[in-house]
Amino acid sequence: MIKRLASTLLALLLASVAAQAQQKSVTIAVVNNPDMIRLKKLSSQFEEKNPDIKLNWVVVEENVLRQRVTTDVSQGSGQFDLVYIGLYEAPIFAKKGWLRPIENVPADYDLDDVFKSIRDGLSYDGKLYALPFNAESSMMIYRKDLFDAKGLTMPEQPTYDDVKKFADALTDKSKGIYGIPLRGKPGWGENMAFVDTLLNTFGATWFDENWNPTIDTPEWNKALTFYSDLLKKDGPPGASSNGFNENLSLFASGKAAMWIDATSGAGPLFDPNESQVADKVAFAAAPVAVTPNGSHWLWSWALAIPKSAKEPDAALKFMLWATSKEYIQLAAKTDGWAIVPPGTRKSTYDNPDYLKAAPFAPVALNAMLTADPTNPCIKKVPYTGVQFVGIPEFQAIGTQVGQNVSAILAGKMTVEQALRASQTTAERAVKEGGYLK
Repeated sequence: MIKRLASTLLALLLASVAAQAQQKSVTIAVVNNPDMIRLKKLSSQFEEKNPDIKLNWVVVEENVLRQRVTTDVSQGSGQFDLVYIGLYEAPIFAKKGWLRPIENVPADYDLDDVFKSIRDGLSYDGKLYALPFNAESSMMIYRKDLFDAKGLTMPEQPTYDDVKKFADALTDKSKGIYGIPLRGKPGWGENMAFVDTLLNTFGATWFDENWNPTIDTPEWNKALTFYSDLLKKDGPPGASSNGFNENLSLFASGKAAMWIDATSGAGPLFDPNESQVADKVAFAAAPVAVTPNGSHWLWSWALAIPKSAKEPDAALKFMLWATSKEYIQLAAKTDGWAIVPPGTRKSTYDNPDYLKAAPFAPVALNAMLTADPTNPCIKKVPYTGVQFVGIPEFQAIGTQVGQNVSAILAGKMTVEQALRASQTTAERAVKEGGYLK
């Protein structure tokens, strides 16, 4: 009896060791936003159905993610099997041969259900190189109860003059309520994502039609002066260190009257499990100044497989699951429809359960569909992209300019100093890149 038991245990142990030896390890690099934290939590269900695949997560803040992913895919080091990238990186990385094309997508994935503008943005030379986990534009989110208490009404299409008036009226620092938090943490995808839309609608451009930088100009000066004055008067302390996550937390905890940021931030704010003001939130279009061009962005966070991935087949299997209709249903069943990954699939916006739980959805969808990366400015420009310039050099340019803009908020640079320094940075980059003749 003891011999048989020992033999059985040994057999089980050997089977377990053999299974582990055959298990494929997929390492995934993602950003530390609420959607990815939820995906990591729910991915245990994928592993249960696919015991031959083990998921290893690298979850970091946005600037660190971009640096590590760019280094990994450009050097072909094979550290990651799946990387979280966006509309900026996908075509650039694909052109350089750093990503594997997405091929042989199963029919039941229903690729046609994914919005064409997002598929096109994640493609290069007619081939798809990433699958979108979520997609977004930007919008105005505000506290209706605070507006009502002051007798204020938010227009469907606010202006930045409206924003200043409302922020001045609603700021009550004695009660810990700030009129408006905005991104100040430096980074081309952090503070510059919002600041770019502000620049666009104030009539500014990054470059003229001949790739001459146009940063040290009156339009930039006016936009950045407005931004810094607004945050210094009506923003929270330490604004130069606040990014998307920090401002989301401020609003969710009842410390902000308005917030202009990603439409994907609305879901957590309407979720009573994550937000103290879930029943007090309202929304409107992103504000405009002298032109609507580029006043709201278009973005998608997506999963891609580096050319150097060690387990590309297993990575593709998880990618298909994580961006599927099945996953959206799982997220809804687990945490409610308000927080499902938005912006990717037409079927989500045809679902009455989602529309009921997410009253912001039609406004967010309209913002996505009307954002035009091919025409982001009031003047003609040689680049595409609303909250970025679609050239490889922009990652470095935008990061340095973002540091200069953050320095304005921190009192370390004047607007004029930041503009001169940023102009020099951009001039050097486009000369070295061969853009200037």
